[in-house]
Amino acid sequence: MSTQIISPGILDQSFTKNSVDSVLMDFLENRMEFSGDPRMTRLVKLLEEFMVGGKRIRPILTVLGWRAVGGETVPEAVLRVAASLEMFHAFALIHDDIMDDSDTRRGRPTIHRVLAGKAGDGRTERFGLGAAVLLGDLAFTWSDQLLHTAGLTPAQSAAVLPLVSEMRTEVMLGQYLDLHATGEPTDDVEATLTVNRYKTAKYTVERPLHIGAALAGADAAALAACTAFALPLGEAFQLRDDLLGVYGDVRDTGKSRLDDLRAGKNTTLVALALRTADAAQRARLRTLIGDPALDETGAEEVRALFAATGARDTVEHMIDDRYRRAVEVLETAPFAADAVTALKHLAVTATRRNS
Repeated sequence: MSTQIISPGILDQSFTKNSVDSVLMDFLENRMEFSGDPRMTRLVKLLEEFMVGGKRIRPILTVLGWRAVGGETVPEAVLRVAASLEMFHAFALIHDDIMDDSDTRRGRPTIHRVLAGKAGDGRTERFGLGAAVLLGDLAFTWSDQLLHTAGLTPAQSAAVLPLVSEMRTEVMLGQYLDLHATGEPTDDVEATLTVNRYKTAKYTVERPLHIGAALAGADAAALAACTAFALPLGEAFQLRDDLLGVYGDVRDTGKSRLDDLRAGKNTTLVALALRTADAAQRARLRTLIGDPALDETGAEEVRALFAATGARDTVEHMIDDRYRRAVEVLETAPFAADAVTALKHLAVTATRRNS
């Protein structure tokens, strides 16, 4: 039977994080008991450890979407749907780290690096990659299980399932576009913004808001307001992420600030620098960005070129512009007043963050 979670802190981010964490940990504990094999139990435990420390921005936005169009108490069904999005995100991160050949995530070794160390023989790297793919697939499967056992009404299922399918399709296509462009930086700023829209803005902000609002019975006007708020904020979120990938402190971000530069990520920051650089600067950027052996000295030269070309300042201006556009939407959106306040607060933290 579905329970109602009643709390004066319904719009407090820590309330949602703690509630969703409880759903996730209970679910994974049950999976460990089900496995019956210590090797499988260790694998589930690894996923559990991996999920500790995330921002839970998608679950938070799901609850905010629910509240924005009139949901008051938070049913267990809504929390399970929110948890399913976080489980899907675990899948996406595990596979993303494989594709990016990343060493760290959230300040800890990535899943494929951890699993490589568990092979115990000469097949370490290959085992790590293969096992991490499987663990990511398992997280995808379990995200589906959480969703389909949430206890939704037929009307809620009819409204939400197409949105979840669209979200999954959009992030996969966005990831493909990102992968396609990695290693071949260009000055096509619009192309980078298209990747941002699909890989981050829609996946991280728009669809979670849509899903929460749809669970509460949102009409077309409310869903359109969600989109108008979410897309500029999501783009700003990714632009901030691009800056943190180059300038962030690993103690805050949990990831090396050399990874994106070594991989040759074709971010908006890079595209802007290539577009405004002179011939000598452009040649130097192309030599340094994408060099797998790039060290901190080389990275500092890249950062100096980002400053000299005005690329870093331009990205900051783009973040500010998108933040303002998102907040302006909230002034006329058909949302509950307390949800508007919470969304404004989230917009600040999403664009001013250091991790």
